[in-house]
Amino acid sequence: MTNEIMNTLGFGGVDIAYFFLGMAIIIIILFILIMVQMRQTSKLKKKYAMFMLGKDAKNLESRILTLVEENKCLKDMAGENRKDIRRLYRNMEYTYQKMGLIKYDAFKQMGGQLSFSLALLNDKNNGFIINSVHSSDGCYSYTKEIKDGTSEISLGEEEKQALDIAMNSNHKTNPEK
Repeated sequence: MTNEIMNTLGFGGVDIAYFFLGMAIIIIILFILIMVQMRQTSKLKKKYAMFMLGKDAKNLESRILTLVEENKCLKDMAGENRKDIRRLYRNMEYTYQKMGLIKYDAFKQMGGQLSFSLALLNDKNNGFIINSVHSSDGCYSYTKEIKDGTSEISLGEEEKQALDIAMNSNHKTNPEK
């Protein structure tokens, strides 16, 4: 069965039943797409109605302006917080945050390890060493200043060990460095 219209459209050799079957499938697909679009539109209308519930344009505008102002305040506060955190990191460079402790028996007596060397350093390896020597006669404490990880006064073996422990600790004040 040939038709003049089918020949004009370039489907002259196609059986008309296949043509109608293809058209029916396309119509079903379009119908499904229309149903999906209608459902999405319905959901959107419900959301819009909920959003506009009890609000007129003036109230909505004032609410949006309030949100914009609150957003500005939050941004300003975040900037201030960043400045405060930087200041705290700078201040922490000068606090004692690295420690090395060595306990020892100064005179190899039967009293145990009562003597100690304690090194306290800041982030720039400045600080001091406290050396406390205990003996049967008494307890004597000494301090030695540390600048850039060294002392102008010679250090004893235990003091060197305490200083090495403190300097080799992996403490970092600012993780962003």
